[in-house]
Formats: sequence, structure tokens, C-alpha cells
Amino acid sequence: MNLAVFFPGVGYHTDKPLLYYGKKAAGQLGYETVEVPYGNFQKNIKGSAEKMKEAFLSARTQAEELLRGVNFGQYGRIVFISKSVGTAVASSYASDHHIQAEHVYYTPVKDSFLFIKSWEEQRGIVFHGTSDPWADTADVEAGCRRRALPLYTIAGGNHSLETGDVLRDIENLQKIMEQTKKFLEETV
Repeated sequence: MNLAVFFPGVGYHTDKPLLYYGKKAAGQLGYETVEVPYGNFQKNIKGSAEKMKEAFLSARTQAEELLRGVNFGQYGRIVFISKSVGTAVASSYASDHHIQAEHVYYTPVKDSFLFIKSWEEQRGIVFHGTSDPWADTADVEAGCRRRALPLYTIAGGNHSLETGDVLRDIENLQKIMEQTKKFLEETV
């Protein structure tokens, strides 16, 4: 049995498109799914390094409690699917608990790369919008290049990988889910 664990962002939970369809794709492929529904974050985090750090620490503490009962050793393959600050939470959690998880990173924030490991250490793929106000494209490209992680960019995509054009967003979502599903189907 394989396991997919979902780490949301501050305001982006598992009923929003990327995580919602990511969860559906994992379920269709036979993965057991677990959500990490942390919350209760401060307002106006964007632009405040202090509030962002507090949000990360809060989510990380909550993840410890929420995942306490999961026996990761019983699964053949473990994939952490994360969004925004959840990418840092997922990476740090896997590292601290010595879990050989693979990762699907949706829109990591710049500081996520403090925790994201290289492809050789923890296989993963990254999705980023080129108009994401939470992470500069050059920083994400450099972080992925240094870690040999495949990067999929959405031209004009914001932090939700949306462009504002509904039909284009649906097409992009399909491409994102195709790559996500392909990654979930790969054998290690």
C-alpha cells in the first residue's frame, strides 16, 4: 500500500483545485490519503518574514500532532503533496522523521528551499507560476537547479498557478494534474 500525505498552504486547503485534484489522482491510483489540516494562522502574512516564520512553526507543530498516529513504516511508497508554506512543512517533517518520502511541491515559497532536499535524497517535482508574488521565479529556478529537481512553470501563473483566464487555467490545471499523476505512477 502506498500513502499520499497532503500539506496545505496558509489559505489554500485541500478543497482547492491543486490539492483537491491531487488527492483524487492519488486515490484513483490506490494511494491511501491523509490530510494535514493545520490552521489558525495570523492575518496579513505576506511580506512579513516574522509572520511567515510563525506560520511555518505553527503548521510544523500542528503537523507533528496530526501525524502522530501514522505508521509510515507500513507503506511501500510515501508521497508528500504540498502547497506554499506546506512545502517547507512537508520537507522538514520528512527530514526530521527520516521518512523516505517523495514530493510534489506546488508553489514553494523561497524559504522552502531551506528544507527541500536534492533529487538524490528525496525525489520530487516542483510547480511554480511566473507571476507568483510569494516566490521569485529566478529563486525557484536556482533552487530547483541546485537540487536537480524538475520544475514546471505556468507562464503568468500566480501563487495558485492561476492566470485569471478561466479556460487557460483549466488547461493548465489539466497539465499540472497529468504531471502529478505521472509522478505518482512512477515506480522507484
